[in-house]
Amino acid sequence: MRKPYALPLSVLLYSLSLLLAPLVLLAPAASRAYAADNGSWSVYPFATQLSARPYFILSADPGTTVRDKVTVTNKTGAPLSFRLYAADAYNTVRDGGFAVRTAKERQREVGSWARPARSRVTVPAHGSVTVPFTLRVPERAEPGDHAGALVALDERVDPGSGAVAMGVQRAVGARIYLRVGGPTVPALAVEKVRISHHQPLVPGTGTSTATISYTLHNTGNVTLDPRVRLRAEGLFGRTLLSRGLTRIPAELLPGQRVRLSEPWRGAPQLDWGDVTLTASAQGTRQSASTSFLALPWLVLGLVLAAAIGGAVVVVRARGGRGWPWTPGAARRRGRPWPLRGRRGRARPSVPAPPSPPEPSTPSRRRSSPSARP
Repeated sequence: MRKPYALPLSVLLYSLSLLLAPLVLLAPAASRAYAADNGSWSVYPFATQLSARPYFILSADPGTTVRDKVTVTNKTGAPLSFRLYAADAYNTVRDGGFAVRTAKERQREVGSWARPARSRVTVPAHGSVTVPFTLRVPERAEPGDHAGALVALDERVDPGSGAVAMGVQRAVGARIYLRVGGPTVPALAVEKVRISHHQPLVPGTGTSTATISYTLHNTGNVTLDPRVRLRAEGLFGRTLLSRGLTRIPAELLPGQRVRLSEPWRGAPQLDWGDVTLTASAQGTRQSASTSFLALPWLVLGLVLAAAIGGAVVVVRARGGRGWPWTPGAARRRGRPWPLRGRRGRARPSVPAPPSPPEPSTPSRRRSSPSARP
């Protein structure tokens, strides 16, 4: 049965197999003292016995060309063939690790500026091949740091195991750090600070924890070695936590964002305060904070229930004594009670017609006692 292979393997290829960190090899030659290696082959800058280099550390002005050489060494007992290409570097979003673009991705900076003299090389068993390359910096290149790598990719797909296997391609690359002449601006920002609490249902019956997440953003044009410090303050300014963080990238490339998180064990179960993160590097410092309310679910439910019950009691009590909107209170205050609905709609008053005058009764003339016949 033929096994299906999943070949969007850039994650495995460039986060697991692409060993770009310098590994100190136990080889006698000084030129191999700093090489990116995966056990089968290694890639490193060409150097003499007296001038070993860990990476390609280059500098150039816009519009100039840099020429150098890269060496690929085969450590196995059989010939190996590689595709040799240049790639842009970036920080992985998950942990800020150094990674490079795949050969199929679009290259915008070092990956498009550097060109090896040969795109494919075959290295004999236990042998080495050195290939020249040129790096042409465009006239409009932005000043500052640009990172990339020269990658030796084994285009063979190693089969996996199981009913559904995942094929793996392996690659090794030598880092390129290029600084383009011009003004340099170090700048670092802390963005989107969030805190989430994980508390026991009943206070005091378990351990409370929290997770603080944030984004570290290099807004300048130079590579930074960031340091981050966490500080938490509770009610009335009490210091709950103050420590330096270690789960941060060793280098943050220009323009890159990294989403990081930090656990907080022993977080307060009942408190109200702020969490502040301060990031710093050479020439820059920035802080950001967020507020938090630590309240167990049981306490929150009891508070809400008490508030709702109290509101109901108050409404009933006030209604019995006659609130301003009750008919009794309106009559006592001498105000008409506004009726609602169709039957209670107010109508304009019409003056009543005047009533007719009552007829007067004629009075009899009384005779005088002296008027007698």
